[in-house]
Amino acid sequence: MTFAELAAQNQHLEAEIGELRDALRAREERLDELERKLAWFQRQTFGTKSEKRTWVDPAIQPSLLADLGVAVPELPDEEEAPRAKAKRRKKSRQDTVTEEGLRFGPDIPVEVIEILPDELKGPHADDYEVISFKSTFRLAQRPGSHVVIEVRRPVIKHKATGKLKTTPAPPNVLERSVADVSFLAGMLVDKFGYHLPLYRQHQRLLANGIQLSRGSLTALVARSAQLLAPIAQAQLEHIFTSRVLAMDETHIKAGRMIGKHKMHPGYFWPLYGEADEVSFTFANSRGQQVIQGLLGDHFEGILLTDGYKVYERHAKTHAGVVHAQCWAHARRKFHDIKDKEPKATAEALSLIGVIYEQEAWIRKRKLEGPAKREARQIYCAPAVEAFWKWCDHQCHRLDLTPSHPLTAALKYAMARREALEVFLREPDVQVDTNHLERSLRPIPMGRRNWLFCWTEVGAEYVATIQSLLVTCRLQGVDPYTYLVDVLQRVGSHPAREVADLTPRRWKALFAGDPLRSVIDKRPAVPTP
Repeated sequence: MTFAELAAQNQHLEAEIGELRDALRAREERLDELERKLAWFQRQTFGTKSEKRTWVDPAIQPSLLADLGVAVPELPDEEEAPRAKAKRRKKSRQDTVTEEGLRFGPDIPVEVIEILPDELKGPHADDYEVISFKSTFRLAQRPGSHVVIEVRRPVIKHKATGKLKTTPAPPNVLERSVADVSFLAGMLVDKFGYHLPLYRQHQRLLANGIQLSRGSLTALVARSAQLLAPIAQAQLEHIFTSRVLAMDETHIKAGRMIGKHKMHPGYFWPLYGEADEVSFTFANSRGQQVIQGLLGDHFEGILLTDGYKVYERHAKTHAGVVHAQCWAHARRKFHDIKDKEPKATAEALSLIGVIYEQEAWIRKRKLEGPAKREARQIYCAPAVEAFWKWCDHQCHRLDLTPSHPLTAALKYAMARREALEVFLREPDVQVDTNHLERSLRPIPMGRRNWLFCWTEVGAEYVATIQSLLVTCRLQGVDPYTYLVDVLQRVGSHPAREVADLTPRRWKALFAGDPLRSVIDKRPAVPTP
């Protein structure tokens, strides 16, 4: 073999080695990405979901703001008196009836059981007198709290004519139904508020000696949701009048079978208005056409969302919509790769933490309007600028390849810079969508219990009832009391004033004297 042939063969081998090295490097990067995704899924299933970080004293770890050459005004010191050394405080026993801290309200029934001493039972009972009582309280429970109401109506006969007359039965919410309004409200709160599926409620009824088919329970939920649908629609229309609207989506299985033991994927789209109202809407897809059909020409203002691209495209095609995005989602991109790039992610989380610290200071002082905008420009804007400066510095790193985990996090944040800065000039815009995510939590919590909806219509019923129950919680309204009142009132309330029955308006108009169930109005008459 000649020298030229050996050189050519060597060159060919070097090329093959180079290709193998590139392939190995690509596989290693792919493996790192898959390991990062696997770790994320493991955290979702087995690990903690908290994204809180430990605060580090600036005296121990210098601030990155000084290194970046950005001056962020320090927050004014709190005007508080010097605090004494913290002492462990004993638990308050105020208003308790036992040493264990039992408290209960005046509406809780108390059954008194008297225990007489032997001295008061014998022949010498007159030798003693009772001067006081000592009480011991215990919390007890009965197997069930269901009650069957028997409404007795006399049948009378006119003596002269012999005609019979029967007192008419009191009206019921659902015609020809065995369910009282109290049962309907309790069933809805148990299913959608406490995520107790209907089959478990059916089992509980059987255990309590009451036989009612599961099909009947499903029909009662459907008929109740149909009555409440106009109220939920009126609430949605009021939400569209908000200047700032927060929007998100969460998946749910609903509809026909698309395979063996599989359900069609659907989505709930919650909308959070500035009056602390939430409306859930159901759709079969996650596409932009859903947003177009839902918002369309109904909403003009500031749309606060996560980084899902369809929201941005909707805002670009509608001149009256300004798109604002969530800092918590941008922060989460760095938090998810903290094991792969600990130093850089610690810096990013620290810089974003400064923004949240400034925002917490502003929120604590309950600033609104121009005062809030001015405070954000003074305290938050420099912190935001420091974060962008840090991002630009990281982009110039020589080891930052396109497949590097930090690259994706930087790209996510920097591509949304304009939308992330909307809160600086708009005081009504919150810095993130955490308030909306807290409100949509009943949907993923319910998925772990009732798993899916058999039909799309059933998913719409879920959206209707959850819209009202979640809003009740935000408005500080007891959902059971609200449902008992509204289910009785909706049939006779004027249709043009249906908005008065939404939890926000109901709290002001009817909460002082709500309609009650017959079981709550008077004690039941025992059957002889």
